[in-house]
Formats: sequence, structure tokens, C-alpha cells
Amino acid sequence: MYKIIGSDGHQYGPASAEQLRAWLAEGRINPNTQVQADGATDWKPFGSLPEFADVATDSNAASSTTPPPITPPAVNPEALAAEILARGYEVQCGDYIRKAWELVKKDFWLLVGVSFIGGLISAGGGIPYIGPLIALVIGGAMRGGMCAFYLKKIRGQEATFGDAFIGFSVAFVPLMLATIVSGLLEGVGLLLCLIPGFYLMVAWCFTLPLVIDKRLDFWPAMELSRKVVTKHWWAIFGFLILCFLLALGGFLCCCIGIFVASPVIEVAVMYAYEDIFCKPKS
Repeated sequence: MYKIIGSDGHQYGPASAEQLRAWLAEGRINPNTQVQADGATDWKPFGSLPEFADVATDSNAASSTTPPPITPPAVNPEALAAEILARGYEVQCGDYIRKAWELVKKDFWLLVGVSFIGGLISAGGGIPYIGPLIALVIGGAMRGGMCAFYLKKIRGQEATFGDAFIGFSVAFVPLMLATIVSGLLEGVGLLLCLIPGFYLMVAWCFTLPLVIDKRLDFWPAMELSRKVVTKHWWAIFGFLILCFLLALGGFLCCCIGIFVASPVIEVAVMYAYEDIFCKPKS
């Protein structure tokens, strides 16, 4: 079985070798499409895999035309949650932050720019009075698009500034509803007893990337995040506290450090998402 990165930058699969051959014949993938074999940890171009050498060199497969997007297969959140919980996972806080810093250094100004502009837009642009309302409507789409952008960078795909706005065209409504519903329920939890609110804030931390990356509706994404996070809630809580301290440290460095700390934190969270939710089956 294999997973691929489609022309829209999203991950699809698992798919059989026969399915990949069919997609190649239909022009939906090409020799440069990134493929990950079951059990592997790295991504390779389809054309470099020896088991597909006979078809990858075909003149039709080598066409330079842009392949049409693959229709996303339905993701079963219940099955995905069961698979993740069955294989287990570890929260590698230091590893996520280290990898995030290395990635930010490689394309510093682009990632800082996306983090700054995206953060400003998702916060309502700082507009008095109506800013919070604007943030409720467009904040989820903006932050979801930023998640998609960071994931493309993590997966070694080409990512442009415009990719950070994909949430407005791909999953605007579920991203908006995820932001509103989770924010409302977290607020109620904080008002009632604090503890339920803190639990939900941590448990739902991967909701937006699940919506934009797995194409889930808002409530299945919230439930999938909650079920998976709950298994190691304290470890993920500790990771988020570490991210908060990093942000605080950046803010205290004459406020300028926050411009560097923010993309590192955001990318680190996406590394955690990739590690927990997107590992191939063993």
C-alpha cells in the first residue's frame, strides 16, 4: 500500500499499486508525484520506485501537463482514531521544536511573513470593536490555511505565500464552525470550573489541521483530535506550555523575538500533528 501527495498538496491513501497505476494512466499523478510506501518514513518520486519503472517511463506518464486533482477519499475519523490509539505515539516536544527551528531557518522571511500576516488577519486585523467579530468569521479559515502551508513545507513540497490562504477556498465553513463551536464550548468550560475548559483547549488543539488536511467536517475533526489527544493529554499539555513559554520569551526580548518565536511554535505544532496523525501503519 502507498500514500501520495496530490496536486493540491494534500496526502491521500493508502492506495494499492494497481490504484496508483490507474491514476497514472488517467493523468492524475506523474513520475514526480511524491509517494510513500507502507512502512517507509521518507517520500520518493513515483518514477524512482523500481516497482513502477515499467509504467513511469511511458511517454504518456512523462507528460508535462498539470495533472487534475485527485478526488479526496473519505477519511473515517473513527477508524483513524482507532488506528492511532492502537499503534500508540509519543510526544517528542524537543524534537518538534528543533525541527521547527531548522525549517524556519531554511526559509526565514517567508515563514515569518506568513506567521505575521496570517496572525494579524486571523485576529481581525486589530480593528477596534468589530475586530473580534471578523476574527470569528475568517480566523479559522486563515489559521487553517496556515496549517496547510506549514504542512507543505514540512513534507518537502513547494509552498508559496498564497498557499496560506487556501482555507478560504477549500474548507471555509467547517474551519469557521470549528473556531466558533470550540471557542464557545471552551469558554463555557472555563466559566463553569476552569478544568473542563483547559481540558478542551488542549484536546481540540489539532482540530484545524484535521479539517484542512483530512477534509473532515468540524465536529468529526474535533472528536478525532479529542480522542487521540486524551491518551497523552498531559504530555501534549506540557508541549503547549513549552510553546507558551517560548512565545513569552520572544515577547520579552523587546517584543521583536515574538516574530521569530511565532512561526517556530506554529511549525512545531504541525510537526506534532504530522507525527501523531500521519504516520504510516506499521
